[in-house]
Amino acid sequence: MTLTKEEVEQLAQLGTPAYYYDLPLLEQTLDAAKTAAEKRNFHVHYALKANFNERLLSLIQSKGFGADCVSGNEVQKSIDLGFAPDKITFAGVGKADKEILTALRHDIFAFNVESIEELEVINSLAGEVGVKANVSLRINPNVDAHTHHYITTGLDENKFGVPNSELEIAASILRKCENLTLVGLHFHIGSQIVDLNVFKSLCVKVNEWKNWFEERGTTIKVLNVGGGLGIDYHNPDTNAIPDFEAYFEIFDKFLERTPKQEVHFELGRALVAQCGTLLSRVLFTKSGIKKNFLILDAGMTELMRPALYQAFHKIERVGDVEGAESLNYDVVGPICESSDCFGKEVLLPKSKRGDLIAIRSAGAYGEVMASKYNLREEIRYLYK
Repeated sequence: MTLTKEEVEQLAQLGTPAYYYDLPLLEQTLDAAKTAAEKRNFHVHYALKANFNERLLSLIQSKGFGADCVSGNEVQKSIDLGFAPDKITFAGVGKADKEILTALRHDIFAFNVESIEELEVINSLAGEVGVKANVSLRINPNVDAHTHHYITTGLDENKFGVPNSELEIAASILRKCENLTLVGLHFHIGSQIVDLNVFKSLCVKVNEWKNWFEERGTTIKVLNVGGGLGIDYHNPDTNAIPDFEAYFEIFDKFLERTPKQEVHFELGRALVAQCGTLLSRVLFTKSGIKKNFLILDAGMTELMRPALYQAFHKIERVGDVEGAESLNYDVVGPICESSDCFGKEVLLPKSKRGDLIAIRSAGAYGEVMASKYNLREEIRYLYK
């Protein structure tokens, strides 16, 4: 990546590590997703868990996207930043009572419910505050997302969703819950899915469960198929914007629905990942017996993904590198953990203390997963 002279000067004043956000790229990505979705009358909720930086959220909200939340604080932040309550969904397997009450008081669009006990709790709390809550049942479709097992959510072995064996009971309980209205079915099979055929398999399962409910006299208004569309971590400049046309076309072609049924999506990574870069400087270089190390001032405290599930991020040296000798480096951080490593055997121009390093595609699950471990300083920000 390249930085303008002004950006380099600003970064020198800010210091590193810093998150650099390309807002024009974010806007182009949002516009591409919005155009492809609206063409098919699809509804998109942005998944706040990917990144809740307020500058990014404000731009996303201005484009008319809804919000997909997984905590009461995310619900409240969405409201505070102007997201329409009737475009907010609240998901998650472990909603605390106070979080449920926050969402009830704001009259959000729907709770994505993941257990029979949760149905009963929301019904009780809704009765206490005198409102009626919309709910969607999250069903585990047992579709393999072919992604890392830590970010796979749609198999029978995962903790998410109402088990298929309990759906008959859930439907019966819903009929008795006076303070709940079933508006839809919810599915989400995982994250960073790059094989679009996986979504065809999801459509087959959604069709089956929609028909199962409708055959039993239950009207389904909304089919929420989650998100999970992956990005190209290896080629962030060549493929900066995901192929939203191909993604939405899968559902338009294979999802069976009536003219009045709405189709909702929950996209996070696909919208924000490529606009974010973690900038860091080389603190030290070290040559071992078999390895060369670049020790950065950024660590797993700023970007957890590589340490958490060995995620790949393209690593580049910023600046004039023409004609420079190249070496393989293990690029590591300063944190007192051996897992604090961004990449092994990364081919980079020969580097020295003070060189600027860019860790690309860090706009999703980067800043939001940062920690204060080792009493680290606050993250700095640079916006294009």
